[in-house]
Amino acid sequence: MKTRGRIVAFLLLLVIFAGTISPTVSGVLNNIKLGLDLQGGFEVLYQVEPLKDGQKITDEVVTATASALRNRIDVLGVSEPSIQIEDGHRIRVQLAGVEDQNSARELLSTQANLTFRDSEDNIMLDGADLKEGGAKDAFNQQGQPIVTLELKDANKFAEVTSEIAAKPAPDNVLVIWLDFEEGVDSYAKEVLKEKPKFTSNPRVSQRISSDSVEISGSFTVQETKDLAGILNAGALPVHLDEIYSTSVGAQFGSQALSSTILAGIIGVAAIFIFMLFYYRLPGLIAVISLVVYIFLILVVFDWINGVLTLPGIAAIVLGVGMAVDANILTYERIREELRVGKSVKKAFDTGAKEAFTAIFDANITTLLAAAVLFYFGTSSVKGFATLLIISIIVVFITAVWASRILLGLLVHSGFFDNKPGWFGIPKKRIHAPEEEVDTLDLTTKFDRIDFVHTRKVFYILSIALTVAGIILLSTLKLNLGIDFSKGTRVELQSNETLTKEFVAGKIADIGLPSEDIVLSGEKSNIAVIRYKQDFSQEEIKTLKTEMNEQFGIDPNVNSVSPTVGKELAKNAIKALLIAALGIVIYVAFRFEWRMGFASIVSLLHDAFLMVSIFSILRLEVDITFIAAVLTIVGYSINDTIVTFDRIRENLHRSKKITTEEELAIIVNKSLRQTLTRSVNTVLTVILVTVALLIFGAEGIRNFSIALLIGLIAGTYSSIFIAAQLWYDLKAKELRKTGGLDVKKEEKKWGSDEPVV
Repeated sequence: MKTRGRIVAFLLLLVIFAGTISPTVSGVLNNIKLGLDLQGGFEVLYQVEPLKDGQKITDEVVTATASALRNRIDVLGVSEPSIQIEDGHRIRVQLAGVEDQNSARELLSTQANLTFRDSEDNIMLDGADLKEGGAKDAFNQQGQPIVTLELKDANKFAEVTSEIAAKPAPDNVLVIWLDFEEGVDSYAKEVLKEKPKFTSNPRVSQRISSDSVEISGSFTVQETKDLAGILNAGALPVHLDEIYSTSVGAQFGSQALSSTILAGIIGVAAIFIFMLFYYRLPGLIAVISLVVYIFLILVVFDWINGVLTLPGIAAIVLGVGMAVDANILTYERIREELRVGKSVKKAFDTGAKEAFTAIFDANITTLLAAAVLFYFGTSSVKGFATLLIISIIVVFITAVWASRILLGLLVHSGFFDNKPGWFGIPKKRIHAPEEEVDTLDLTTKFDRIDFVHTRKVFYILSIALTVAGIILLSTLKLNLGIDFSKGTRVELQSNETLTKEFVAGKIADIGLPSEDIVLSGEKSNIAVIRYKQDFSQEEIKTLKTEMNEQFGIDPNVNSVSPTVGKELAKNAIKALLIAALGIVIYVAFRFEWRMGFASIVSLLHDAFLMVSIFSILRLEVDITFIAAVLTIVGYSINDTIVTFDRIRENLHRSKKITTEEELAIIVNKSLRQTLTRSVNTVLTVILVTVALLIFGAEGIRNFSIALLIGLIAGTYSSIFIAAQLWYDLKAKELRKTGGLDVKKEEKKWGSDEPVV
């Protein structure tokens, strides 16, 4: 009855999961807002500057400006706009899904100061005389688009018109001005030009006692809507200087979304197949928990009203690979317990308990890196970090807790007693209980590898790579993207194959020539053009308009001022240093300072190798590269911690270590015992990364390359560098003291259990 009851409970849980996920997943997906890079739109970072001499920019002024911008955005009808006030008197505006980006940007930053003037340029009325919300778009009797205004005081308007009507012609005019720039020249000068500020100059022949005024001209319907919106929002109290901007065409966004989702499906499917093939029954449980994991990630992201970006999708897919790591660590420990002859039930109970320490420590270090990335990141990178943090938290719910419950129901049902094959263990590899073999004494496939005594070979190899990297970096330099320098990056796509000569000719025709043109894509149909100067709003408008006419698609345009470029570079370096410091402090606290030192050396080795390879391949280093480096800094230490955790466990079994050879045996044994799980954990993430690299969007191509390089480098350093460095440091202590008292070591290191 117990057997049947637990299996029924297991099946009931599956029905509950399916019944919860199936009807709600589509709604959750529809609720999640897409970022600029997935549906098109633009982002602008404004520096708030004084509008006139002597004006002070305070927090209250910036807040008022942000409020005025929000009122103007309401005119556009944009759903869920993002307006954020940042340090340094800056305002970041993100508008996703805007079709006419040029008009929207003009509407945001345009100064529209309404004034009524006499022929001598004296201001008779201004925008303060308008009723709040009194500007409306309408049509006159001839069907022409106009703007109507409601004044606060009809008597004041009567006095003004009475004064104007008393003047002789041609001075009996009331000039209506819309000042779209700073400063106003005289009426006489402007009326002789193309009148960019002058709207109309109706003659006033009599006193007008009315609170309604009509502005007419050669307006389009959309222009009257925008003008009414600007007037109702009020004049901006400051000057807005664009110091960073990025815009994504709608077609680019939809293509990026579909290709990255496809890559994610392929990567996740590859993980599912691997887990089922290698771990059998536990692999099935892992697949179920991963499905729940993905669903919970989306639900939580929806709850916090997050905006999903291209790197965000990569974070979800990457999170699947990281979530399965916890399963692998648990399943490998269970397999070890089975091999020493324990029953399936005892193997499950012991393995799940012993694996938790390594899982906890590994995920905490990744969480530290993700938190630093969130704090220093901007825009889509912050979205990536948010999803990474959510992923790590949800891992404990699904991969640790849910997986353990589901597998525990099947194991304790008794149906799988004496059936180790269901866990991927052939009977010939299982020791009889009477042999009394400990899990730490099990043979491995790697027993012939001497990691410690060959360590100098790998030291020399790493030093050689480092020296070569320094030389190449000093000569080739990094191919810094505009994020870390300054300038403008334009990405355009065509249905036809492009050539550099063709693209160069087209951009020269519109007056924006560039020699820095790189073609990519399967058919060389994507061109990336870089400029050393950051473009003005007018230049971006010209570029987008001309490119649309030439290629039938809005290009992606990213413009960064020198100020922002320096800040991003400074913050990137600071983020890396803080993340590394946090990790080394945690590792030193959980283990000992020598392991912390060895960990940080291996992490610096990984990061530098990534930078060197990017320099050699001339790949662009942008803000997503820093996101990849920080991800690797957090992730690659996972394997190192797993190894150190096993070293600590093996040391605790020894009474006293008196020779360096005894220490070498412990390090070698620990590396051999953890090598399978190290390879399997990194393999699952590599499967996802390769899928993103091959099938993902162009926008995360360099990000995926950086991850792949970092994963390989991180695995190498975890196996061949970190533990060996610790051995050398510990051997030095051994030579000084003449031996290591393990009981004293235990007091220094503390318990194996994580401190929560």
